[in-house]
Amino acid sequence: MEDILTVFKASKYCNVSPKTIINWIESGHINAYKTVGGHRRIEKADLVAFMTKQGIPIPEDASVEERIRILVVDDDPIIVETIVQSLEEDEHDYEVISASDGFEAGLQINHFKPHLLILDIMMPDINGYGVCEKIKGNEETKHIKIIVLSAYLDEEKFKKMKAYGADVCFSKPLPLPQLKKEVAQLLGFSTDD
Repeated sequence: MEDILTVFKASKYCNVSPKTIINWIESGHINAYKTVGGHRRIEKADLVAFMTKQGIPIPEDASVEERIRILVVDDDPIIVETIVQSLEEDEHDYEVISASDGFEAGLQINHFKPHLLILDIMMPDINGYGVCEKIKGNEETKHIKIIVLSAYLDEEKFKKMKAYGADVCFSKPLPLPQLKKEVAQLLGFSTDD
């Protein structure tokens, strides 16, 4: 068991849904904190104490797999929070962080090394076409899948974004179930209903 756990990891250890863990946190049964990005994290000692008190068997140790990393780039904090929370509670246990401008996005791409990028192309300091072209033209980042979001995406811009390397384009407002399905498909997960 790692020292700091996501809601999803804690749910696996307790053999309950992520929503149940969130309910236990919100009702004060499990101590947790929120990261700067608003993600809930649970210290291992707190989860073990809760599991012991409740009589939940504690696993010897769960194998630590590399988690799929997703970077959400948008300057609208409400959109970012909605996407991040939706993906963090997904069954695939994504590690999701966000950036609110082009500079921060560039740093995060280099340091966080995301497997997938969700990018709003209509931000003041971002040229969405340039970002896609730069990512897909670099040997170290060309594997990154790119989902583009825009409130002003017409058929012509959609084709242009695809030509520059975007894998999927969405118009805002965003259908979250469709976004989650596209994310899973792009990352190679089966999405059979």
